This record gives sequence, C-alpha cells and structure tokens, in this order.
Amino acid sequence: MLGNIANVAFEQFADDGRFPNSNLPVVIYRQAIGSAEISPEAMEALFGVNGWPSRWRAGIYDYDHYHSTAHECLGVAGGSAVLRLGGPQGRDVGVRAGDVLLLPAGTAHRCVSADEGFLVVGAYPPGQDWDVLTGEAGERPAADENIARVPLPQTDPVGGQGGPLLEKWG
Repeated sequence: MLGNIANVAFEQFADDGRFPNSNLPVVIYRQAIGSAEISPEAMEALFGVNGWPSRWRAGIYDYDHYHSTAHECLGVAGGSAVLRLGGPQGRDVGVRAGDVLLLPAGTAHRCVSADEGFLVVGAYPPGQDWDVLTGEAGERPAADENIARVPLPQTDPVGGQGGPLLEKWG
C-alpha cells in the first residue's frame, strides 16, 4: 500500500542555538491519503505496510519540543491544525486530515492551534524510541550526540521503497 506522493514539500530548519533541528529536511506530504479513505486505521495501515510501526494516536504538544533519539512520522487522521516547525523562530504550517509530516530527529515542533477533531497517528522507524526535549539549558551536547547516532530509515512511511524521503535523506 502506497500513499499519494505527488504533492510533497521539503522544509529546512537550521540550528537556532536552542533547538538543533536538522541538516535533513522535513518532508510534508499533502493528502497522502485521499479524503474518502482518511481514518486512524488507514494511517496506521499505510505506515505499517511501509515499515513504520504506529505507536500512538493523540494531538501534538502545545510547546516547542524535539526528539533526539528518533525520526518521527505524524499522520493527520482527523481535523486540522497549525503546527510550528523549527522552534520559536520557525515557520507555521497548516495541516489537515490526510497530510503526513516526516520530522528528522532534532526538529522542533509544536501545535499552535487545532480544531476539536484534530487527531494524529505517530509512527517511528523500527527500533527507534522517542524522548521529549524542550531546548532547556544542559540538554546539549548529549542531544546532539544522540541525533548523530539515529540511523536513517530504510523505507519511506508513505512511499515505501520508492518514496522521496529516501532520496532526500539518503
């Protein structure tokens, strides 16, 4: 099962001193799943068949945070929201049901606003477990060392073996 990879964007966010972000781009798939098929189960099936086990269903924290031990896939399974990527000086990105974001380890993100129906399915490459860091003094350089050790994924959670993630991150 492959998702729609026709409408994809890439966003780069530099280290701002507080949040490491990444030299790998954020990958944003618009309408990775068509509107008639959108559901949490459909997102989980898409990610699972492409080698990214789903781990949770929830919203996204309303404070800037990042993960130093895992790349993260966020599949919008319901509603819409505005997310800020890259930390306080980053960029706001509107997302809606069917969209998928791939965040490389170290990329700051938060939910700025969301409607009541906003629901996300979170997935990670096999063997990767996430931590939650908030850019506090003392987190780095350990966070930077963790990020450097996170392996690149073997598959794209939307495009499988042929997705743009592998090209852009490879």
